[in-house]
Amino acid sequence: MSSSRIAKAIKSAKAYLGAHTDEARYRDSVASAVVVKGLRIRVTGTDGSSLETDMVAGVGGTGSAPSPGWLFRAAYASCAATLMVMRAAEQGVELPGLQVDVDSESDDRGILGISEDVSAGPASIRVAVRVGPAADEMAVRKIVEWGLKHCPVDDAVRRPVPVELYLRIG
Repeated sequence: MSSSRIAKAIKSAKAYLGAHTDEARYRDSVASAVVVKGLRIRVTGTDGSSLETDMVAGVGGTGSAPSPGWLFRAAYASCAATLMVMRAAEQGVELPGLQVDVDSESDDRGILGISEDVSAGPASIRVAVRVGPAADEMAVRKIVEWGLKHCPVDDAVRRPVPVELYLRIG
């Protein structure tokens, strides 16, 4: 989709949701995970999309698919890049060669329960953004910062989000 089509679609969505605020909040579609074999997990969505994950051999997996942690970083990187492209389209700014890299630092003692003092999740996350030569560096910086601020994955990482557990046995 071209930048002008993206900008037009966003303008239309903003106008619609501005007039129909009751439709702006909704429950996102379910991602359902089931065990395929061992630590290989298949995740499916209500729209028929699916993916599989696996863990490395060192913790009992086979390394036959990306880990859930890598998919989290992939979701973070793609979400941030998407929001940056959307904002750039709205602003009429090109982001040549946009690349968003997300990595993290982890401590396996947390995920393996070796130490309750060590978090299971990343100790830190780094988001590195590259953009080719641009006419207006300040405009690009503002777009990148806006994109991160409005990226739902970035927001979920930075803000405590309530999590409810529903357990059904049998």
